Amino acid sequence: MKMDRFKAFFQELAEEPSGTPSSESKRRYFASRTISYPSPLGCLGIVAANQDNISHVFFMDDFPFNEPKHLLIQYPVLTRARELLDHYFAGNPLDVSEIPIQIDGGTPFQNSVWETIQQIPYGEFRSYKWIAEQIGKPKAVRAVGNAVGTNPVAILNPCHRVIRSNGALGGYGGGLDRKRQLLALEGQALEKLKSNTNLAQISR
Repeated sequence: MKMDRFKAFFQELAEEPSGTPSSESKRRYFASRTISYPSPLGCLGIVAANQDNISHVFFMDDFPFNEPKHLLIQYPVLTRARELLDHYFAGNPLDVSEIPIQIDGGTPFQNSVWETIQQIPYGEFRSYKWIAEQIGKPKAVRAVGNAVGTNPVAILNPCHRVIRSNGALGGYGGGLDRKRQLLALEGQALEKLKSNTNLAQISR
């Protein structure tokens, strides 16, 4: 089961007539805990799972909610996430352990992939193959790629640091241009990735 609660929410909203009880219930849920963040790469939505944990960070072109003033008081973790992203986009290292993430609904396999992504240090990258080996599923590279693609917490759970073993960027839910820019922000010389003859760093 692929579980990206926010993507599923918008897909269901698009399929349901506006104003139906189901669509309004979903909208109220996310509207009650989501803020927008104007990043240099476009609008980010940040969703609080509770007062202390983030459940989603996602890129989107149009932010569909209003932001009640009480949100940052009710969910202090939203203020903390915004401060960390300010620090990050100013060109400073981001320690993803500084903000707790709570992702509900993932399969055990997805959760193991998402937890492994969090281990990739700032300014470095790893391959899908490396993740498969770390979780004890060395032949499940394609499945790892699918799980990376459904990571619901962009940047703070740094799936942009996962590339292919041959040095190609692979995919990214926020778009490859954003993936390139995030890696460049972290000091990667992107023009050298594909032609790099020493791929020990990304294959290990």
